Amino acid sequence: MPPRLKRLLFGAPRDISDPKTYHTISLVAFLAWVGLGADGLSSSSYGPDESFRALGQHHYLAVGLALATAFTVFIISYAYSRIVEHFPFGGGGYVVASRLLGPRFGVVSGSALLVDYVLTISTSIAAGADATFSFLPPHWHWAKLPIEFGAIACLMLLNVRGVKESVTALAPIFVVFLITHAILIGGVLLLRAGQMPVVVSEVRHGFRADLATIGLTGIAALFLRAYSMGAGTYTGIEAVSNGLQIMREPKVQTAQKTMVLMALSLALTAGGITLGYLLVHAAPVEGKTMNAVLLERLVAGMGTPGQLFVWLALAAETALLFVAAQAGFIDGPRVMANMANDRWLPRRFALLSDRLSMQDGIVLISVCSALTLAYTRGDTSTLVLMYSINVFLTFSLSESGMVRYWFRERRKYPDWWHHIIIHLIGLVLCLSILVVSVIEKFAVGGWITLAVTSILIGICLMIRRHYDSVAANLRRLDQVMDALPAALAHEEQPLDPKASTAVLLVGGYGGLGIHQLLSVQRVFPNQYKQVIFVSVAVIDSATMKGVEEVEEVRRRTEESLRRYVGLARRLGLVAGYRMSVSTEAVAEAEALCLAIVRDHHRAVFFAGKLIFEREKWYQRLLHNDTAYELQRRLQFAGLNAVVLPVRILQEEAPAVANPAAA
Repeated sequence: MPPRLKRLLFGAPRDISDPKTYHTISLVAFLAWVGLGADGLSSSSYGPDESFRALGQHHYLAVGLALATAFTVFIISYAYSRIVEHFPFGGGGYVVASRLLGPRFGVVSGSALLVDYVLTISTSIAAGADATFSFLPPHWHWAKLPIEFGAIACLMLLNVRGVKESVTALAPIFVVFLITHAILIGGVLLLRAGQMPVVVSEVRHGFRADLATIGLTGIAALFLRAYSMGAGTYTGIEAVSNGLQIMREPKVQTAQKTMVLMALSLALTAGGITLGYLLVHAAPVEGKTMNAVLLERLVAGMGTPGQLFVWLALAAETALLFVAAQAGFIDGPRVMANMANDRWLPRRFALLSDRLSMQDGIVLISVCSALTLAYTRGDTSTLVLMYSINVFLTFSLSESGMVRYWFRERRKYPDWWHHIIIHLIGLVLCLSILVVSVIEKFAVGGWITLAVTSILIGICLMIRRHYDSVAANLRRLDQVMDALPAALAHEEQPLDPKASTAVLLVGGYGGLGIHQLLSVQRVFPNQYKQVIFVSVAVIDSATMKGVEEVEEVRRRTEESLRRYVGLARRLGLVAGYRMSVSTEAVAEAEALCLAIVRDHHRAVFFAGKLIFEREKWYQRLLHNDTAYELQRRLQFAGLNAVVLPVRILQEEAPAVANPAAA
């Protein structure tokens, strides 16, 4: 992309060494509530609707549904607030399951979350488009799917620019939704307060009638089904713990404030709307949402001002559904990054752009969401059936992990029972909803979600196996370290600008970098008497937490380079090093090399590249071509660059016995 166009679309690069940068890109509790709470709050548009419809003619159970909804929101929110305390660096359900239950449970939780975030985006966009086109003539409906694709593209662009920019742009919509729905719920409660005795009588009569006909067991089964069908109401609660990295310091306190705001707003909105259906005697109407019916019943007889309020509230609800997709764009790439750092996904998903956004993850989740919309033709009912199963799988694993943790550590903490009880209650609730959701939704679309999640888990297992195999091969190179000279290094000598100089691009100190140094000496004997080691300390999602972490990465990189220099001097070479810190390796390495050649005109540049015995198509996705790309750039600049092959044998075969000869 031309630099001017890239700067216009994505903004100027950010300075990772400037402390102000981290303050600028972090979110205070209110903005975090907008970015991460919109998903949960927007579910009040369809969660209570699904629950109330599932009641059929047994509307009196809406009182219990409203209370159960609020109770469940507070239980899950409080449980995740405790998780934030135990895992202050974020990661949510994936990290909880990985640390407390084991890596295999972690990859299940992470895969479920990724599929869920794709469906979060697809469902929110489709529901928002449905609400929008309900106001438009039928002959315009052909444009619905293209507009949905356009909405995904716009949100992708906003998030590539940075999380805070995207959240700030969407905040006004969130505020309008809060105001209109506060008026809606408050108005229903105030205007219908005089009919409370009648409603109470109807609830009592309905309960007695059902008790006589279907019995207490039948009532409980009906209530549990309706309660579980509204499971979409609780999606998004885990978003805060997954997105902890974007919170303003102190992160834990900011996250907990955000969780309180999210829990209160969702419980009051979803519970209030469910109770409102009962108070106005709302009934399903073909072609209208239950919220639209509720609004019309509220403003009946108010004329034009009432109708304008209905349009404003529905427009805010529609717009918030688009905003709700933001949770998928914020947290989905972060889950990818955590899994990439653990080698379940390609390493590139842990890298950052110069805007400090997880660009590759944002693009991939956008593409997957667009494909999901294309597959379902943007049908919201199909997407809703596929939705919410995975989030309760993750909830259940997280609660199981916390229950296991407190039970295992009960001897260390005398008050362990006070901590475990909230997670036990949460586990029972989440497992109940998960089981009923799978049973109810499996045959009508839920099987697709479970199948895709299973396929993703299988892909992650294969990727991890490949990376482990490559790591085992590379560890054999460390054997060369046993044969290195242990004598004291020669005295430090200044580099000669006129001498032939080998410039080696290396990473951390180990057998791979040493192999490059020995290969240069073997292939070009007596050609290079001095060497310069070059390294770029790459700041990725795991290390981009603040200036202190950046400085720690810088320190470790410099320590590795000093060890390489010490080794070269023990081998009788004159040595030095250059380094830089960046989010992007190739461009920064190119800049370092161009700076070196200005001082050392006879420099030749060397970079290592993994060469597989039997190259397969997926290896290019799992390993970058940094060496080839850097070679191309340096050669275009008129410099000599050599790629040193590092052979990786077939994954099932043992590595070579003599790593130095590789």
